[in-house]
Amino acid sequence: MDFSDIALLLVAGGKSSRMGQDKRWAALGDTALLARLAQKADRIPFAERLLCVERETPALLRLAGQHGMRLVCDERQEAGPMEGLRRGLSAMGTDWGLAVSCDMPFFAFEAACDLLSAAQESPAARAVLPVQGRRWQPLAALYHRGLAAVFLAALARGERKIRAAASGAAHVLVPFDEARESLFFNVNTPADLRLAAGRIANEGRRVPLVTVSAPQSGTGKTTFIERVLPILAAAGIRAGVVKGDAHGYHLDRKGKDSDRFRTAGARATAVVSPSDYFIEQRTETRESLAAVAARLKDVDLVLIESRNHGTAPILSLFRGKGEPIVTDEVAAAFAKSDRQIPMEGVRVFDLDDREAAARTIRFLACR
Repeated sequence: MDFSDIALLLVAGGKSSRMGQDKRWAALGDTALLARLAQKADRIPFAERLLCVERETPALLRLAGQHGMRLVCDERQEAGPMEGLRRGLSAMGTDWGLAVSCDMPFFAFEAACDLLSAAQESPAARAVLPVQGRRWQPLAALYHRGLAAVFLAALARGERKIRAAASGAAHVLVPFDEARESLFFNVNTPADLRLAAGRIANEGRRVPLVTVSAPQSGTGKTTFIERVLPILAAAGIRAGVVKGDAHGYHLDRKGKDSDRFRTAGARATAVVSPSDYFIEQRTETRESLAAVAARLKDVDLVLIESRNHGTAPILSLFRGKGEPIVTDEVAAAFAKSDRQIPMEGVRVFDLDDREAAARTIRFLACR
């Protein structure tokens, strides 16, 4: 069994109550959330594609037409994603369907190869579900069409949780390790959307960037980076650091060779030793920190420490000094947990939680 033997059920219903807007059309970069996943599916040779929604709208009809999808609408309103899944299973012409929620912007359809293999190895199974940590992922799972009747019975008795209904049928759980956690990242809130947008900002970069910023000095930007570097290194991630300095600097003492070259008018100097080197380049205007970061070699990501000149995605640090930075480029915030932080729509972590800092940086850096 491969992709050409199964249907795609793109489940895109729901009220988006926690988002405050219809999340299907929430912008991520230049693409809406739902369209992003539909575009990914275009590259996979599914036997058929079904877009499972609560009700038909002109916008959904257009999107379905653009991506060769058949629109399937709920028969029961207010029944949640299980009704969308049930309708998709009932309408598809294949024995198996891959159900994926539209709010998983980083799901890679190639990951379903593990599910297809598990289904072949367990012919009696009627559901094959990924598990990340202890969490089942019922909306990134493979289902047999026979489960449509199971879900119908569950809905009739008032059950709305797909996991509860699926667990009563023959099923297989496929473990996914922590390195693939981002596959199942859901965008349910404005804070989730910020994190997702921050990661997408890095998708086209040769070397991903994450800026660490704060409204005032003394907040602990350097300490924050210093604490997270060993955790990244232990995970095999080579991190570089670029620091903005508003006061200027001198890498060599007065009278030393490179200082003499500079004084004599050299526009750039370099010193190379057996283990390292540095290059100092004079500029007419302040160079972009992102441009400097792009020149670093042999690194997997670059952390930029800057108060005012960083680039997205930004981690905003706050220790009660000044006003917290909550621009559109901010992906998440780290603050002292015992303070009231006015950061609505931003996910806030404890400023001293270095493990959370490392996880967030890795997520944003696609690492």
